[in-house]
Amino acid sequence: MHQSLFVYGGFRYFKLSLLLLIAAVVAYFWHEPVDGPNGGTWLGYTLGGLGAFLILLLMWFGMRKRSYKSSMGRVEGWLSAHVYLGLALIVISTLHAGFQIGWNLHTLAYVLMLIVIASGIFGVYAYLRYPQLMTENRRGKTLDTIMAEMAELDRECRDAAAQLTDDISQSVLNCCEKTRIGGSVMRQLSGKDNNCATQRALDEVTRLSKSLPREQTDDGRRLLMLLGKKNELVQRARRDVQYKALLDIWLFFHVPLSFALLAALSAHVVSIFFYW
Repeated sequence: MHQSLFVYGGFRYFKLSLLLLIAAVVAYFWHEPVDGPNGGTWLGYTLGGLGAFLILLLMWFGMRKRSYKSSMGRVEGWLSAHVYLGLALIVISTLHAGFQIGWNLHTLAYVLMLIVIASGIFGVYAYLRYPQLMTENRRGKTLDTIMAEMAELDRECRDAAAQLTDDISQSVLNCCEKTRIGGSVMRQLSGKDNNCATQRALDEVTRLSKSLPREQTDDGRRLLMLLGKKNELVQRARRDVQYKALLDIWLFFHVPLSFALLAALSAHVVSIFFYW
């Protein structure tokens, strides 16, 4: 994915974006309007039209990646264009405005565009980084498999604790019944539970096992080994949920912000042609 994204087609879209940027910058410094550079000159309209076209093209990527039978090029190519043209849009839109930024509708569209592009940059980072971390964290297993192993360890922990004191048995019972994976959005994103029942049980059994009679020492050690294995699986499961949440959360902002940008862009165009 790294290769197809950044070097797709021999850097085809990087070269296209670079060409657009060079042409825009050269035209901007060559053009010398009487009132100074602004969006109302012929160059301003040209760059503005190009910027609007790029925004629509970038938003169409969301449709293309869901059209599995489409003949409009490969998704990898669209993604590469999405990244490079999105970055080029920053310069093109800034030159379109002639660096004239104020408190108005036009600036709102510009700011929304920057926010959408920033969220897109995070999205690219997330999809390049987190799937790799998820693969390393799972170690060849699925989340369902990890959860099944945790359930089996719960059974073994209860059997082992049944041979020990009531305090230890209660700690293990709490561990089995109160350990939670996932939960609220913030808990998923943090990948932690500061009141983790498994960690608490591991700490309590470690403390209580020190006072066990000699004949129960081996049972206590076995229970600690089982709790340690479960605690390690719990941490891996929470990291898996965290990576998945980080992959999903940016879309929760990126997509609505993109449509807000489209609305602001439409208002910007209407105000220019009918009220400016």
